[in-house]
Amino acid sequence: MPENTSQNHNIPVDVLCVGHACYDLTFGVDHHIGKNEKMMASAFTGCGGGPAANAAFTASRLGIRTAFIGYLGKDFYGEQHFRELQQERVVVDFIARGEAPTPVSMVLVKPGGSRSVVNYRKKTPPLAAGYFSLDQCDPRVILFDGHEPGLSVRLAKEADARRIPTVLDAGSVHLGTEKLIREVDYLVVSEKFAYQYTSRRNAEQALRALQRITDTVIVTLGERGLIWGRGGKYGKMSALPVKVNDTNGAGDAFHGAFCAGLSQGMEWDDVLLYASSAAAGCCTRLGGRGGLPTQGEVLAMMKKYGSTK
Repeated sequence: MPENTSQNHNIPVDVLCVGHACYDLTFGVDHHIGKNEKMMASAFTGCGGGPAANAAFTASRLGIRTAFIGYLGKDFYGEQHFRELQQERVVVDFIARGEAPTPVSMVLVKPGGSRSVVNYRKKTPPLAAGYFSLDQCDPRVILFDGHEPGLSVRLAKEADARRIPTVLDAGSVHLGTEKLIREVDYLVVSEKFAYQYTSRRNAEQALRALQRITDTVIVTLGERGLIWGRGGKYGKMSALPVKVNDTNGAGDAFHGAFCAGLSQGMEWDDVLLYASSAAAGCCTRLGGRGGLPTQGEVLAMMKKYGSTK
């Protein structure tokens, strides 16, 4: 099991992201591949991926001091991903490195941006609950994606004691998201998760059911935007009207920008528009990181679209 060998302590960051890192191999294809079929891809790109790692990458690209905690192997894909994070100025001091292989995803992207993903991480070891302490880092906001449940639950409790806001990126129901859902301040969930977890088939009803667990809930609806509930108030926001080439990583970009906005004390509506702008920018080019916008591009989109209510 990897050990935390960092000698750094009390590193100040705005956003700390905890969870899964992998390497994405993305192919542009014109249809779902059939049985015994061979096909030629129209485009290809390779880059780091994983919900929490992509969120950290996004926040750092937006100019936010960001750190990532997760596992990367000492293999080719792990080295590639590690360098990407370094180049984007993500604090990498707390990343666990080991001999187990880096998880890899194959992403097939169809016309219009829809995609299918196959992920392999069977031999990736989980990080121990005591791997990391907030004594080593001083974040304003912490994001969890649920893929390091032992460590994440302990850090969520530690954050609560220190009054550090916590966010859960819940894409689907699994052990980690089930353990963390009652431990965080903000639930940002996919429509899929909302329906799976609440057994509702209406997004608004699912949102209200989730609010019985945590007051602030956002349900992302893909091309239909999002709905939210907070402090007895409710609202919705449409997706920004961009040309979509690849939706892979858009949710991760939303979560990274959402945490970035929270860390900077933005007003609620601005946080949502800021996050939606980052997600929309991510959809414009192939690859989960290829289209991630800069701070200037996000602010320009916010100014252009103003309100998407």
